[in-house]
Amino acid sequence: MASSLTKDSVTPGTPGSETSFFGHPRGLATLFMTEMWERFSYYGMRALLPLYLVAPGGLHLSAATATAIYSVYVSLVYLLAMPGGWFGDRVWGPRKTVAVAGAVIMLGHLTLALPSSGTFYAGLGLVAIGSGLLKANISTMVGHLYSGPDDPRRDGGFTVFYMGINLGAFAAPLIIGTIGENVNWHFGFALAALGMALGLAQFLIGSRHLAERSSVVPTPLSAEEKSSTLRKAAVWAGIAVVFYAIVGFTGHYTLNWILVPLTLLGVIIPVMVLTRIKRDKDLDSTEQKSMSAYIWFFVAAAVFWMIYDQGGSTLSIFADSSAENSVLGWDFPVSWYQSVNPVLIMALAPVFAWFWLALNRRGKEPSTIVKFSSGLVLVGASFFLFLAPLSIAEGGHKAAALWLVAIYFVQTVGELLLSPVGLSVTTKMAPAKYASQMMGVWFLAVTAGDATTGLLSIAGVDLNKTGVVALEATLAVVAGVAVWMYRGKVKELMGSVR
Repeated sequence: MASSLTKDSVTPGTPGSETSFFGHPRGLATLFMTEMWERFSYYGMRALLPLYLVAPGGLHLSAATATAIYSVYVSLVYLLAMPGGWFGDRVWGPRKTVAVAGAVIMLGHLTLALPSSGTFYAGLGLVAIGSGLLKANISTMVGHLYSGPDDPRRDGGFTVFYMGINLGAFAAPLIIGTIGENVNWHFGFALAALGMALGLAQFLIGSRHLAERSSVVPTPLSAEEKSSTLRKAAVWAGIAVVFYAIVGFTGHYTLNWILVPLTLLGVIIPVMVLTRIKRDKDLDSTEQKSMSAYIWFFVAAAVFWMIYDQGGSTLSIFADSSAENSVLGWDFPVSWYQSVNPVLIMALAPVFAWFWLALNRRGKEPSTIVKFSSGLVLVGASFFLFLAPLSIAEGGHKAAALWLVAIYFVQTVGELLLSPVGLSVTTKMAPAKYASQMMGVWFLAVTAGDATTGLLSIAGVDLNKTGVVALEATLAVVAGVAVWMYRGKVKELMGSVR
């Protein structure tokens, strides 16, 4: 995407730089490009992951195991956004945390590129850790570029930032997916490492345009807290090492010894974190009410992501085995389906941004609650649509590629109603004490959704069966209607936040 740098017309003292990026602070360009390359590496690897896991030339696992690994991995990426935000708040500050994260992600992709199943899971772990460190902090730095929650450019800034995510996500399957599927799996993972290297270099060069507060550690750890944190971390690490050593040496180890605890953590930790913040006595009455309202958004988002993220696992594995992956007689790699959503985002996001602004000027823009409920209904509708290609496949035929494209289209519209608004409302409703950490809380909704998918797969539930798909679709629609029905109470709890 070509940058449009002009002299900023906003008042002096606005966080960021004196130039602008599409009418936004110049620092947004740096964060836009960093996120674009990081997403290029992440989504390229993610497009390959379920296919590599089931491929005879890959790990050759069952579809259920592959879905479980994929779901647990994605769940872990977003789960680690919480401690990532904590590091930004208390140890390194957002800017340094993002720089370290980029290096860890790059190392993880290089590890995935090694032709060994033993190092493969270590590579996934490194990418998950790096992504967790990066996600919450880079989104927080976007918020730092604006003068406050009431800055009228704020929602638009997050939408532009979201475009960077999808630009990288669009190119990745076309490049990394094609090389991985048609040339060599591990060469594809190596290209993901190159993408992250480019993103890290760009971030280091352009960081001078970021707001000064991005380098500040908001609430640094005291010497006593550092000592206590290191001691607790060492104890828990020691327990894990001893436990898995015993399991391994006694011959009882299976992959589920890793998958089951991680999926359970993905469900339990989000509940514990929300409960801890809600009960924090340092929060004033306004912040308490905002958190009560935020829980509604969190639950709605968790249901949404549970279905939405199966576009990279359940739908991808279905396409690999049961779809006619061709257009007008031209065959294409299965991983290319993962480019459908981001190209639609890039086409539709500006339209949505313009549409919300036009409605806002007329005083008719839908509330956040209406947008959320509509997103849930649409993601449920996408899985009702999924029933058609499933029925075709069960009849012994290959489903047309356009069925899958239609599913991704409906999910994309739902995503545009829910996700950018969720990022923005999180920064608006975050208690001051939990600045960066609240972005981590938002990403825990993805953790909870994907962990639920992982648990279903581990339990042996076939997610490509019509009954299961219909049940998930119904759940999303019912949740969307429930959020809409209680919109009055949630608005009251939100106070002045819209």
